[in-house]
Amino acid sequence: MGLSPDYLSDLLREDTGRNTREHIHHHVIEKAKDLLLASDEPVSQIAYALGFAHPQHFSKLFKSKTGLSPTEFRAPAAPSPERCG
Repeated sequence: MGLSPDYLSDLLREDTGRNTREHIHHHVIEKAKDLLLASDEPVSQIAYALGFAHPQHFSKLFKSKTGLSPTEFRAPAAPSPERCG
């Protein structure tokens, strides 16, 4: 294509309001939400399935983006607005 990664990242930010890393994190967290609600797999297995080498890194990212740990998100009493976000 002849475009630099930085230029593509700038285009993505202009189009979506997110840089490349934020865009990827958003999609990973959305997929994680689906997996957490659709299965009873341990959080560590979901983290590995999403490509994380260390489940604690996944949990930290998940909490930073949703305000809840993966376990809290999965709990039946978790606030519904966090599930939709």
